[in-house]
Formats: sequence, structure tokens, C-alpha cells
Amino acid sequence: METPLKIDFHGTETSEALRRSITEHVARLEALFGRLTACHVTVRAPGSRHRKGGPYEIDIHVTLPGGREIAVTRTPYADARHADLEFAVNDAFRRAKRALQDRLRELQHHVKTHEDQPVGTILSYDDRNGYGFLRAPDGHEVYFHRNSVIGEHVHLSPGTRVRFHETTGEKGPQASSVHLLGKHGMR
Repeated sequence: METPLKIDFHGTETSEALRRSITEHVARLEALFGRLTACHVTVRAPGSRHRKGGPYEIDIHVTLPGGREIAVTRTPYADARHADLEFAVNDAFRRAKRALQDRLRELQHHVKTHEDQPVGTILSYDDRNGYGFLRAPDGHEVYFHRNSVIGEHVHLSPGTRVRFHETTGEKGPQASSVHLLGKHGMR
């Protein structure tokens, strides 16, 4: 790493064993990626103002080349196992490893990218039966069902502009997702 590992403790005593454990976890992250530029880990003891006990909060901020950052900051409060400091640290680094692996796949272009969805216009919509047709940019008609509409169905009237993902159904082209944009263009 270009910048030395930074570890902060809030409301808990610093232990050499915990520092060593965190340092080993960071070394494993660095071995996975190899080009970490910085890492900051914060360990917070459970708050004692509102409740007794509770989860430890472990925040991990890893900086990658180009200013990219991986941040693990949300502690699953419903999981009582986070009241154990060792478990909380291991779980936070497990999530950081997963986020780093995901970022690595993105950087290596192993993540499927979606091309821009076309913009079409609703031609008709049968509210009672919950289906309609829209016109694609090249003029062909595409069937859609109310279940494929993302968001509220309030403005499903002819002339409403939509962004959609087209697939081939049993009876021809159909939209698997329809995002409303508004009457006369994008909102």
C-alpha cells in the first residue's frame, strides 16, 4: 500500500491481537487485488446510551488506484452475532473481500453490461386486462403487461414515453421491463 494501514478504535480498548487480526485481513485483501493504495479501519464498541450490549460496528474504507473506493459501513443490526467483536471483524472483512472481488470483475470487464434501453411511446393500454402496446424507435409494436411496468401505473396512457427492455415472447416482441419517462420526453 502507498499509505500505511490506519486503524481507529472508538469506545473499546486497543488490543494487539485485534490489531494483528485486522492487519492480516488487510494483507489478504491486498494479496487478492495487489494494488491497494490505502485502507482505514474503524472499530466502534456498542453504544451504551440507548441499550445495553449491541453490535460492534466495523467500518472499512479501501482506496484503489484511480481514486476508486470500496466501503463497508453498514452493520447488520438484526444479527446478534455482531455483539462478538471477533465475529464482527471477520464478517466486515468477508463483505469487503466480496466487494473487492466484484470491483475486480468490473475492472477486468467480466461483468455483463447492458446496452442503453430504447425509448418508446405507449400506443394503447387496457387497464382492465392489464396489458398494452408500445411503439419502438424503429416503428414496430411491442407488447407489455402491467407486471413489467416499474413504478406506478398511473400514467399508462397513449403518448407516454417509456424506456424498455425488449425480449422475444411466445407471440412476438414483448417488453420485460418498462420505465415511465413522461408524456413528452424524459422527466
